[in-house]
Amino acid sequence: MTVAEKPVVLLWLNEPAPYREALQDAGLADRVDLHTLRMDATPSPELLERCEAMLAWRAGAGILPRMPRLRWIQAQTGGVEGWLALPDLPGKIMLTCARGTHRVQMSENILGALFHLTKPYAAITADQRERRWTRRISEVLAGTTLGILGLGAIGHEVARKAAVLEMRVIGARRSGGRVAGVGQVYPPEQADEVLKASDFVLLLLPSTAETRGYMNARRLRLMKPTAYLLNFGRGDLVVDQDLVEAAKAGTIAGAVLDVYTTEPLPSDHPFWVTPGITVLPHIGGLHPERDRIVAGLWIENLRRFLGGRSLLQVVDRARGY
Repeated sequence: MTVAEKPVVLLWLNEPAPYREALQDAGLADRVDLHTLRMDATPSPELLERCEAMLAWRAGAGILPRMPRLRWIQAQTGGVEGWLALPDLPGKIMLTCARGTHRVQMSENILGALFHLTKPYAAITADQRERRWTRRISEVLAGTTLGILGLGAIGHEVARKAAVLEMRVIGARRSGGRVAGVGQVYPPEQADEVLKASDFVLLLLPSTAETRGYMNARRLRLMKPTAYLLNFGRGDLVVDQDLVEAAKAGTIAGAVLDVYTTEPLPSDHPFWVTPGITVLPHIGGLHPERDRIVAGLWIENLRRFLGGRSLLQVVDRARGY
């Protein structure tokens, strides 16, 4: 196969090395005409004309309509609201996401948030700086109820690990059915029952027209005054001012937030200074080998793409994920 006959594949990202290595290790390097481009650069007219498949973090408006041969985009992230918000995303392009690649690191960071809320290590660290011996009592997670809204791959993993900690896990998801480690699964229209019964409410929902602003004043009032909200899903799931007011008023005990409508979180945002709210700088999905993990999914999908087979983690545009 000559270079002209090979499908043109673009890696539009700043660190292409893990993906190049994965391509070579998979024995696919000689089957594609691979191009790499930094995120701050724009593809040449020739590359736009010839590109058939692309792995990228994002693409600006006006780019995709100039790519007549593009058939497949592999997103680097599980959330694809940025891609779907493009006004000129052609309907003919297959969009796949990196759903499932955050399973390990996200679940561990969520467990870390639970331990942060119940174990006094932050206070003990402050005591140590003052050389102050203060014995503190940890609250236990065993016997408490964790409610998960969004029982996808990450929710499944959190539920499995939380069950080992002897937590009671309940949740809600669109597809219903049983989930290992989850005592009761509610349909979305009964998600209020999860809010009422949980000591910790974990948001793992995607950002869609139905979920934006989901945690508003009404739903926050359904939670126990001793309960905490954890948002590791999408920033726009929460109505910021409603959460600030709920934390200040004692409607809920507080929140651990890892995602925000605007990132980085502006320095004048009330989340920074609201008692009971912990601000994390979007660390949930970070992994020291994240690119290698995503590269594994990309390689499997590239193999399928070259063989004319169905791709993995195809985005349902109507649902938004």
